[in-house]
Amino acid sequence: MKKFLFDLLPLIVFFACYKIGGAHPEAAQHWVNANLSGLLSGGSATADQAPMVIATLAGILANAVQIGYLLARGRKVDFMLKLSLFIFVVFGGLTIYYHDEIFIKWKPTLIYWLSAIGLLSARYIFKNNFLRSTMGSQITLPDEVWERLNVMWVLFLLALGAINLFVAFVLFKSDTASWVSFKAFGSTALTFAFIIGQTFYLAKYIKDEEA
Repeated sequence: MKKFLFDLLPLIVFFACYKIGGAHPEAAQHWVNANLSGLLSGGSATADQAPMVIATLAGILANAVQIGYLLARGRKVDFMLKLSLFIFVVFGGLTIYYHDEIFIKWKPTLIYWLSAIGLLSARYIFKNNFLRSTMGSQITLPDEVWERLNVMWVLFLLALGAINLFVAFVLFKSDTASWVSFKAFGSTALTFAFIIGQTFYLAKYIKDEEA
């Protein structure tokens, strides 16, 4: 549970700052224009744009703090955490500079799709099942099950990326607050449901192995 919450830290911070800024748009605008004008195209943001600017900056900092904490404790920093920070800095930076939410809305999809590409590349280019490499010491599964598991994750990540684009640019095209809520709760719920389903799928193989 602690690791789960730790991994969600940037998302929680992003969501909280956006909601607080959205509840006080004029105060958010004043803070952004007083403290971040040098980072903004045109030197200022509107009251509608300010909450996203604050949330994006806070999310980037939270992601950086995650990595700094792990490094300070002498722990390994996962590649996905580094990738997340890189994409957050690039697309979050564009969001802040242009005070345009379109860039940050692409961030989740890019992470999902790059993760899927990474799993495919590891399997078919480097001949390594990444899931087996990371989880094989914890559970024993038949070779074909590891292959199916890899495919399931690839398909899920591709689908999740597409869902994010649909929600961001079609379903809630003019309602950024609803997209932020979906990102915080909807995507997390879908991922959790997928993991639960995967657990039930693997249970019979784990039982067979124990037997």
